[in-house]
Amino acid sequence: MRKKIPIIYTASETIEWVKEKITSFDFVHKPLEINNKRIMLIYIKTVVDVQRLQQDIIKPFFELPSMGDVEAYLTSLPNQIDIESKEQILLELTKGSVLIHVNDSLLLFDLNLVSNDTILESNIEPTIQGPQLALSESLMTNLNLIRQRYHQPSLRIEMLTIGKKSNQSLAVIYDQNDVKQKVLKEIKKRIKSLDRDIIQSSSELLFMLNNKRFSLFPSMMMTERTDRMIYNLTGGKVLLLLDGDSNGIMAPAVFFDFMISSEDSYHTYWVSRFAVMLRYIGLFNCLTLPGLYVAVISYNPDVFRTELALSIAGSRIGVPYPSYVEVVFMLIIMELLTEASIRLPKAVSATATTVGGLILGTAVTEAALTSHVMIILISAVAISTFVIPINEMSLAIRVFRYVILFFSTISGMAGLMLSFIGFVMYLTNKRSFGEPYLKFYYKGRQEEIKGNET
Repeated sequence: MRKKIPIIYTASETIEWVKEKITSFDFVHKPLEINNKRIMLIYIKTVVDVQRLQQDIIKPFFELPSMGDVEAYLTSLPNQIDIESKEQILLELTKGSVLIHVNDSLLLFDLNLVSNDTILESNIEPTIQGPQLALSESLMTNLNLIRQRYHQPSLRIEMLTIGKKSNQSLAVIYDQNDVKQKVLKEIKKRIKSLDRDIIQSSSELLFMLNNKRFSLFPSMMMTERTDRMIYNLTGGKVLLLLDGDSNGIMAPAVFFDFMISSEDSYHTYWVSRFAVMLRYIGLFNCLTLPGLYVAVISYNPDVFRTELALSIAGSRIGVPYPSYVEVVFMLIIMELLTEASIRLPKAVSATATTVGGLILGTAVTEAALTSHVMIILISAVAISTFVIPINEMSLAIRVFRYVILFFSTISGMAGLMLSFIGFVMYLTNKRSFGEPYLKFYYKGRQEEIKGNET
């Protein structure tokens, strides 16, 4: 059925309006005419797949015998877009659609050129076993990957547009049978309330969707792995995919989600539980070791055995400042090395940070600026930090350990214990889209664990 513009303007007036709005070198309005057959093509050539245009539109136009056949053929194409307004035509043209003027009617077809549909390797959340490919930067390619892994008729995909100037497409994906409607409603409400001209990345979108922008711990998770997305869809969560970005956002996310790796599903029960236990040990070490060092050295040396306390005290002979200055100094150095490894080119980052760490570690101990025990402790803290699977949680833990260090500096072991209890209480009272932050929300993972136990 022919799609007509539901406005008072005629097709010719609409075309003239479009020509006035788009004045660019790549804007094309080209008539096709032969044997009393005539149509007008209007498109932006830099975003249109010219091969598909030639194959689907131009070639059939010259081959079909009559104008009626041409119009019947065009209206039967599956990539036709319903026209609702002049503004929609303008927007679709910028996205790669082709407007055709035929028999005083306008038809709009999606023929966009996709040059970013290459599926990337998973390099942020790597695993030894399991899928090694992540997503691409093309939204339609990513939706295809999700559909290929999740064969359920209850899967819903809603397309929204964000960014008043960029007009980026955003896919809201969920399982109708499992999703919590209250959570879904809250997510849609936050998306509709966005007031930004341009949103270009999932990281920026995640920041904008977080109402409490000063909250330290993340309430949404960003991932590049399709297997993790499928597990979370099964658990009733909502997945957001932004066109032009190879990462997806999952909400709501609770604390335990950030401590689970996709590879846990590919090992036996006891191996995966052992790996999870190591992560929580690393989390505890990262939070408490710097504060514990300061508390024991400055306030409570009687906590350890006498031999260990004397050994630590002996290693600090010649260090000219208190223990908390020593810890803060080494933590800052470690943070600088970590940041340098991220910002440097990959070809030199590993070598530069490794050599820098070795030289600094040797130099500061020989210059008696820090103790040998401090070097061991900082190395353990660094390794423990990188054990946490999701980077957002790792960054939050790296920041919060300074809070525990501060209270340990003030009150010793008492400050350490009270600040750690405060950390647990904070997480207990935190909510992620109405869900308790310390709730084991991962429904798909729970069912899998029960199956393994059986």
